[in-house]
Amino acid sequence: MGHWFDQNIVEPGKLPLLLALAAFVLTFAITRVITRMIRAGKGPFRNITPGGMHIHHVVPGVVLSVVGGFGAVASGRQGVTAGICAVVFGTGAGLVLDEFALILHLDDVYWTEQGRQSVEVVVLTAALVLLVLAGFSPLGVNELSSDEQQGRLGVILTLVVNFCFVLIALFKGKARLAVVGTLVPFVALIGAIRLARPTSMWAKRFYRNRHRARARSLLRAYHHDVRWAGPRRRFQDLIGGAPDRVPLPGRKT
Repeated sequence: MGHWFDQNIVEPGKLPLLLALAAFVLTFAITRVITRMIRAGKGPFRNITPGGMHIHHVVPGVVLSVVGGFGAVASGRQGVTAGICAVVFGTGAGLVLDEFALILHLDDVYWTEQGRQSVEVVVLTAALVLLVLAGFSPLGVNELSSDEQQGRLGVILTLVVNFCFVLIALFKGKARLAVVGTLVPFVALIGAIRLARPTSMWAKRFYRNRHRARARSLLRAYHHDVRWAGPRRRFQDLIGGAPDRVPLPGRKT
């Protein structure tokens, strides 16, 4: 186990990334536990409100992300300093993305339906970092042979083609497939060739006069949402807590 860890994590310089991921996931988990306790009125934790102003944890998260990010750039990928900066950055990123929905909507939506977007972004971010740790490179450049990597034209063409797949998947309303497709090109290809979501830019542009395609798109989206909406909501509630049925003032943590 130690040999595998040295060969696959330490020697390639992935230890800071692993530490950042661990700090990111742990920070998010601890933050959610604390916010749930505050919401339920249990434990010693309370909202931070100096002078009557509520300080969201995204604020210290931004500070930690900036400090850790610049420190990581300055320290490189080796050494104790790089590891410390990675932990600081991962902690800050966990605090920031836990309130991603607040940043997106510019409103206190932590315990509302919109607040579920924070959980989705955190899970997606952790999954992408795990893919990078597993050896995937953005847009599939890692799949090129050594001879192809020496040819600049081959690398550029691979990037362009895969990036086109990512863009098509994004325009078809398949954001998750597009993001994962930046690391796994086959996933982006699936998103690019399948029918677009009925509310996507692609559907509005190309399905306007194609009634059969629009009907198939609506039917497929309906069946997909019916099949996965329940499990996805239960998974989000398990991780981040169930949102309020009716937003209540003063319940934000």
